[in-house]
Amino acid sequence: MWRGVLILSLAMAKAAGADGFRSFQGHGGPVMGVSVSADGARALTASFDYAVGLWDVGSETAPRWLDGHRAAVNCVAFMGDGRAVSGGDDFDVILWDLTSGEPLRVFSGHRGKVMDVEPSPDGRLLASASWDGTIRIWDVETGAELAILDDHDGNVNDVLWAEGGAKLYSASYDGTIIEWDMAELAPLRRMASHGFGVNVLLIDEKQGWLAYGALDGGTRAIDLKTAEELADLTLERRPILAMAKSPDGARIAVGDGEGYIMVVDTEDWSIARDFRAAVNGPVWALAFTGTGGGVIAGGIADEAYLWPLEGGDSLPRMAEMRRKFHTDPNLVSNGERQFLRKCSICHTLGPDGERRAGPSLHRVFGREAGSLPGYSYSPAMQESNIVWTEETIDKLFDLGPDHYTPGSKMPMQRITSPQDRADLIAFLKRETAGHTQE
Repeated sequence: MWRGVLILSLAMAKAAGADGFRSFQGHGGPVMGVSVSADGARALTASFDYAVGLWDVGSETAPRWLDGHRAAVNCVAFMGDGRAVSGGDDFDVILWDLTSGEPLRVFSGHRGKVMDVEPSPDGRLLASASWDGTIRIWDVETGAELAILDDHDGNVNDVLWAEGGAKLYSASYDGTIIEWDMAELAPLRRMASHGFGVNVLLIDEKQGWLAYGALDGGTRAIDLKTAEELADLTLERRPILAMAKSPDGARIAVGDGEGYIMVVDTEDWSIARDFRAAVNGPVWALAFTGTGGGVIAGGIADEAYLWPLEGGDSLPRMAEMRRKFHTDPNLVSNGERQFLRKCSICHTLGPDGERRAGPSLHRVFGREAGSLPGYSYSPAMQESNIVWTEETIDKLFDLGPDHYTPGSKMPMQRITSPQDRADLIAFLKRETAGHTQE
């Protein structure tokens, strides 16, 4: 994985005052997943930059980077035994040794991005939810794929274990939540048929409820036994992208596509807090701290944020945080605008070595594709025989990476306007040339 030179101050978890707000800085892309250890001492962050960060919540020590995925990492979870597990856009699930920071095992078999992975209560099994429409059950110690559950009619977004591993719940873009009998590896019933895709699930077996968030903004709690609705928490914000439960089950937090975090008291399902955490993007990931007094959130920024839940209007905001691709188009040239919108989230222009999902574009013209030292390229890119020139970069965005570099890590996107492509190429030639000859 590309690492380069990382400025230490940007790799530190940074406190922001006595109010309890802090940020965890160092990722080179949006934070897609967050998990907090059972004792609340450590946090894991999963990022678009292909990396997992392991942080000490109570200090400003530099994170340990877990590098092993070949694409964006969407989800991460502590195992409780010095290990963790993550899943990503590379279709893989990775088991990590948190002491060494090294992968212990890679679970391969999915044919779509992995959106959630959950250890069973006894830690012997993993359940992974994928956009290939399946849930896969894995043996942690052997790596064997034990079962494929495929009764959903769309992408599977989330899974939860229950009853000590005897049951599993899954949520899908088909709008349904399925309760599974894990002894028979068969569906027991559909707990909900929402009508719009269900993105996230929460469960509290002691209190007897299952909560979910959906594509249309639907946020509901249902009875685990009867599947009857207990509460409708839907607001005029969509989609619901993240949910978390406090350690004592007294509160849940809900994150949406408009950047809000809503905190709900589960005793009476009343809204206790509701604040805009991210003005310029969604909230993709949430996890309560060990005491439940704060919530860690991930979103469009290259860092995660911890907000205390007490403090009302004094809570800090992310209002000032803007990604470069949000720049007013009237303030930059069209070529720079194309770069900011299409390329900047994955690539840098200079030899700075910042952590990013893609390699630096410094001196890219005349460079053979897949050849920059230090970056982990896909075999498809390494074997492409492409040399980056004005003509090949034009073809890349005219045809799209899925056609011009099939099998590579590059996301599917096109620039259909010839003038936009020409302006982008002119901008890249000027900004990536460097000041000395190779």
